[in-house]
Amino acid sequence: MMNDAILRKIDLNLLLAFAVLMQERNVSRAAERLLLGQPGLSAALKRLREALDDDLFVRVGRGLQPTPRALAIAPVIEEALSNIERAIRPPAAFDPKSWEGEFRIGMCDNLESAFFGPLAARLRQLSPGSRLIGIASERRDVSRMLDDGAFDFSVAVHCEPPSWHVRAPLFTQSSVCIYDPAQIKLKAPLGLDAYADAPHVAVSFEGNSSTSIDVALAGHGKTRNVVATVPRFSALPTALRAMPAIATIPESIARCMAQLHNLAIDLPPIDLPAEPVSMLYRRVDHADSRASWFRTLFVEVAGAALEASGCKMGISQIAA
Repeated sequence: MMNDAILRKIDLNLLLAFAVLMQERNVSRAAERLLLGQPGLSAALKRLREALDDDLFVRVGRGLQPTPRALAIAPVIEEALSNIERAIRPPAAFDPKSWEGEFRIGMCDNLESAFFGPLAARLRQLSPGSRLIGIASERRDVSRMLDDGAFDFSVAVHCEPPSWHVRAPLFTQSSVCIYDPAQIKLKAPLGLDAYADAPHVAVSFEGNSSTSIDVALAGHGKTRNVVATVPRFSALPTALRAMPAIATIPESIARCMAQLHNLAIDLPPIDLPAEPVSMLYRRVDHADSRASWFRTLFVEVAGAALEASGCKMGISQIAA
């Protein structure tokens, strides 16, 4: 291996000049290919000769004859230049049709119900050799799981991310009321007293029944009667169809449940805070063609799914 003193004297331009001279064996033609004047090329060759302590080329007639040292190092330099060229070449555009691998997405179950099916179906059309993997995640674990490579991106209500992550807004999620009109008779539009007096089913991952809904009701001097708490949204439809009760949940999943289980939807009679749903991914994946294609596909699918379900909110124009 060359010592540091020699390496400091040689740069990429000198190696390129050497490689072109090996091919052309003529200073004029080599200078023309390198967009240099002959004096500039001659100066570069002089520096390379001094660094390697060898003539490298000797003039024979009108051409140049490489020395044994030049012939020995030429294949190695040519390979090194080829490797550099391949390394800095722009990456090929991602081709979903030929891709065979996994796309991984992290979502909580309410967003899975709204978007996973349409996303899987669209992915099968565009990338038949791939498969979609859904990963369950909680808000407090999302950043760690993303760093560990558990998924390509997460869709949820995210906290402020670390600087090496990107949080792209998707849509603002409002809450609506959902119930089975065959089980509980409610008059639309839903009044405050009827809402507060109705039995409620709450959704809580940790089993807590007190939420922002109770805070809003307290502002009106009201409380609600929570008769059951489920850990996941997927348990709601069977609960609501089995007993007279009402649930207040994000609109995206409520519209999906209403269509699948013949449930009714109404607006809550109180103002509830809307939650910003966003996409979270690693900053290093921002320019990756495969990851970028997958994020763009999700944005398109989610927008179409929201519109088809009748949701009022739309996808942000700066998503992904």
